[in-house]
Amino acid sequence: MTETLIQVHNLAMDFPEQQLFNQLSFDVDRREFLSIIGENGVGKTTLIRILLNQLKPTGGDIKFRKGTKIGYVPQFRNIDQDYPLSIRDFVALNLQDGKAPWLTKSERMRLDEILEETDLVDIQNTRMGRASGGQKQKAYLAQALVDQPDLLILDESTASLDSVRKYELFNLVQHFNQQHDLTVISVTHDFDLMKQYSNRYLMLKKDHYALGDVDDINSEEDLLNV
Repeated sequence: MTETLIQVHNLAMDFPEQQLFNQLSFDVDRREFLSIIGENGVGKTTLIRILLNQLKPTGGDIKFRKGTKIGYVPQFRNIDQDYPLSIRDFVALNLQDGKAPWLTKSERMRLDEILEETDLVDIQNTRMGRASGGQKQKAYLAQALVDQPDLLILDESTASLDSVRKYELFNLVQHFNQQHDLTVISVTHDFDLMKQYSNRYLMLKKDHYALGDVDDINSEEDLLNV
């Protein structure tokens, strides 16, 4: 039986000089892989910020299944070469609640598990500042997943990666989607990534939006015409 994780109903977002969307409605089911796609300026990142409760919409509402925990992987962030934390310590930041400066035994075990599943064990002691772009994004992914969220949101997370590294990252995301029942929402400009990894798309345009099955879309031209 399908279980709905998110219900978005008649969402609107107005700014003083622009209306990004109006009466935007869609559901996201548990274990779904949804790609949000569209040109710059149509509200993709704004929608993500609303889902993350960083922005308040001007209309409509969003309902999450009770207890839904969200992990977030941002656009590539340049970390200074002198950044002192190792990849392991960086990933562990999402396990610490501030009550103690150390990890419990169960937290250390969970950290070992996520480093293994994200192929970071061999470089876990590398300083984040000295890691490659692909390694940094894997570390952000591991950090987002280490406390076992129900929903993973990726905001143009492969934009700065070469072809090999972006597919490595999304192969990992797909693994968690399929093997751990992780629900995924991915903002992307990359048609090939959308086509290969997601099962549904949300196409945002300046005057309307379209929601559909990725299997019904065969080319970027098809998307432009929805």
